[in-house]
Amino acid sequence: MATVVAQQNAVASICEDRRITRSKRALRDALIKLMEERGFEGFSVNDLCARADLNRGTFYNHFSDKESLLAALEDEIMADLERFQGQMAELTVHSLMTYRARKKPLPFLVELFEYLREQGDFLHAVLGPGGDVRFGPRLRDSICTNLVQSILHERYRNDPSPFVGYYVAFFASAYLGVIERWIETGMQESSEEMALIAMRLFFIKPGESIKL
Repeated sequence: MATVVAQQNAVASICEDRRITRSKRALRDALIKLMEERGFEGFSVNDLCARADLNRGTFYNHFSDKESLLAALEDEIMADLERFQGQMAELTVHSLMTYRARKKPLPFLVELFEYLREQGDFLHAVLGPGGDVRFGPRLRDSICTNLVQSILHERYRNDPSPFVGYYVAFFASAYLGVIERWIETGMQESSEEMALIAMRLFFIKPGESIKL
């Protein structure tokens, strides 16, 4: 009898987990659509629940307000992006030059752009005019700044001089712009193409032909 009860409880728990997952997915989709249509300040929790076809009680079981929903979704992306930090830390100028000479994209850059593509609908909304102006800098600091610092020659990586800081800031902001343009234009280029573009941009010199 105890075994049967345990099995029933396990099944109930699985069903509950799936219900929670469906509810959060519905809220995510509703948030994205409403941000695109009205901007984040242009809708309420009631609007979210109506668009997600959920009652307010279900919403408040998981989130205190729409800001906490947005923050949770942003934090999930930032947590996912942490897995790329180790790969960036191991990147060397030599390995970058080797892949570039072979006209092959760095595998982790392909993986990064593939992840960004998977999150494209949310990123388009949150980085757009109706999204969260605070998220772009978080994305820049997590990915773009670390990428540029990894590519720097070793003797500059911990250099506190102002010019090195400006150099890193310049390229980090430029790479964020690349990501934003890719997302804004519908992510038409493949992840492999974007990885090659990101690598090529770092080495273009003034007056040089702008070709991939």
